[in-house]
Amino acid sequence: MVRDQSLCGSLNDEELLTLNRIGRQRRLARGETLVWAGEEAVVCANLLTGVLKLSATTADGREQIVGLLYPADFVGRPFAEEAEHSITALTDVELCVFPRKTFETALENHVRMERLLLRRTLAALDEARARMLLLGRKTAEEKVASFLLDMASHLGGPCKPGEASFDLPLTRAQIADVLGLTIETVSRQMTKLKRDGLIGLPSGRMVTIRDRQALQHRAEAA
Repeated sequence: MVRDQSLCGSLNDEELLTLNRIGRQRRLARGETLVWAGEEAVVCANLLTGVLKLSATTADGREQIVGLLYPADFVGRPFAEEAEHSITALTDVELCVFPRKTFETALENHVRMERLLLRRTLAALDEARARMLLLGRKTAEEKVASFLLDMASHLGGPCKPGEASFDLPLTRAQIADVLGLTIETVSRQMTKLKRDGLIGLPSGRMVTIRDRQALQHRAEAA
C-alpha cells in the first residue's frame, strides 16, 4: 500500500490526525502543473497515484527533466519560500496536498515527524546522487536497461514471475532527456532489447519486462 511506504506510514495516530486536519485530496490531469519554478511555494504533498516530473528551464529556453516522483514520494520543500523546479503531471495523478505554511507549523509542533521527513529527504537525495553517478558511467544500453528496471519497480503491475508490465509515463524524447541520450539512441536500444527477447513493446507506450534477470545483467556497468 502507498500509505505504508509514504511518510504517513511512519506516523503515529496523533501525527496522522494532525495531517488529516490540514490535508485535502487533489487530482491533476496529465500535463497539468502543480507549481512553476520561481513561483511562491504554497503547497507540499504526498503523491498517492501517478508520476510527476521535476523540471527546470535552461538559459536557451529548453526544458530539462531533473527528477521523477512516484507514488509514496513527498512533493515540495517545506521552509522554502520559492519553488526551485516546476512540478508537472506525466500521468493523471492524485495527491494529498497540505498548505506549506500550515504543514511547517505541524512539523514544528511534532519534532518526530520533522525528523522522519528529514530522513526521507536525505535518503531520496542519496538515491538521486547514486543514480546520477551510475548513469554517468553507463553505456547507452546500460542506461536504457536501468531506466526500464526502475520504471518496472515503481509502476510494474502483476505479471508472470520475472516479468512486469507498465505504461511508460515519458515520451522517447523525455527518456532521452533524462538519460542524456538522443531520441534515436533510445529507440535503437529499445528495439535491440525487444529483438533480444528481454522486453516486449505490445502497443503504444506499454512495456513488458520479459526477462528481468537478463535485463538486470544488461544494466550493470562493467
